[in-house]
Amino acid sequence: MEILQNWVESFLREAGVALTWIPYLKTMLLLLTVLILAFVLFYIARSLIVRTLHRFFLHTKTKWDDILIEYKVFSNLAHIVPAIIIKISAPLVFADFPEALPFIMKLTDAYIIIVITMVLLAFLKALEFFLSTLDTFKDKPLASYFQLTRIVVYIITGILVLSVILGRSPIYFVSAFGAISAIILLIFKDTILGLVASVQISSNDMVRVGDWVEMPKFNADGDVVAMNLNTVKIRNFDKTISTIPTFYFITDSFKNWRGMKESGGRRIKRAIFINLRSVKFVDPETREKYKKYYLIRDFVTRRQKEIEQYNEERRVDTSQLINGRRMTNIGVFRHYAEAYLQSSPHVNPDMTLLVRQLPAGEHGLPIEIYCFTRTTVWAEYENIQADIFDHLLAAAGHFDLEVFQNPSGSDIIRAGEQMTRIMDK
Repeated sequence: MEILQNWVESFLREAGVALTWIPYLKTMLLLLTVLILAFVLFYIARSLIVRTLHRFFLHTKTKWDDILIEYKVFSNLAHIVPAIIIKISAPLVFADFPEALPFIMKLTDAYIIIVITMVLLAFLKALEFFLSTLDTFKDKPLASYFQLTRIVVYIITGILVLSVILGRSPIYFVSAFGAISAIILLIFKDTILGLVASVQISSNDMVRVGDWVEMPKFNADGDVVAMNLNTVKIRNFDKTISTIPTFYFITDSFKNWRGMKESGGRRIKRAIFINLRSVKFVDPETREKYKKYYLIRDFVTRRQKEIEQYNEERRVDTSQLINGRRMTNIGVFRHYAEAYLQSSPHVNPDMTLLVRQLPAGEHGLPIEIYCFTRTTVWAEYENIQADIFDHLLAAAGHFDLEVFQNPSGSDIIRAGEQMTRIMDK
């Protein structure tokens, strides 16, 4: 480098450059030469890394080294070559301007710190991607923790760069941050709230990626597709995306359907409304008809024996249907519905199974079906539920029960036709 320096100085003198301009021109030419050399060596170093390390890693069986290549961890490391070249040659390049040398050296040191930060950030991204592919971490909010780590790295890098350029101890800037903590808290309010929320969500296992959640406040109903420090993304069932601040998951109520999926069964809770006028006692003729229904044949026989024994012991006059104990068509239908559910291969017998009667109201008498399917797959669940109610709605008529519905146009027309026939008679 000294030979080049002497040659440049001799060349400028022979070219007739004024002595006062020689130091400036010499420094500019040497700096340009160093920059070109640094640029060339940077590309050579990066090419060597790509050709050697990359080819070697791509032929290995492990996946983590391929991820390091994809996120350019080693390519970013090549940026340190020009910084080292400039740092080594700076004393000779700026030999005529020693007062500028300390500042140049500080800039070079700051650039090296930034390069190391770039490599570290690339490594963190590669590590985040690698951990997200593991089954152990698939349902963990990795993005939140890595975002926090990157923020810490940025802050440390900023402190180190300022410390190098201004010649102050890093402790000085750390103490200065304490004085402006209120401003920092204001700037990073959402980040701090998101961090606290992420820790609570993770420690309490409230939400995972892949969970089906409902949050009516934000009209969100779908699967969690991403969680990070500030937001939770939910893909709704209409394929829209709802982005909700993370801290709302610890301040507002929401429903997580994960428990349903893990239980292996999904609840059916729906009622059939019976017209109260169609409810009646079962007479002997009707009872014989019920005995022909396979699912309740044994039940009707057994229950009739219990009723007859009860009435005989109390000498009840059974010539009137209202006296003593009697079966009703709606009671038999309720037992039929329960037997039908128990015989269904799609209903889980190990979970709650009820056919219950709810209080009568303006829409009739509700007979509620309460059971669980063997599957949690949405489409399969809906098909099973529809099949159950298709059958029960059609079966109600066989028990002389009318399913209630508000009168529609066709009902009014039929009523009018019936009134006409009565009046004609």
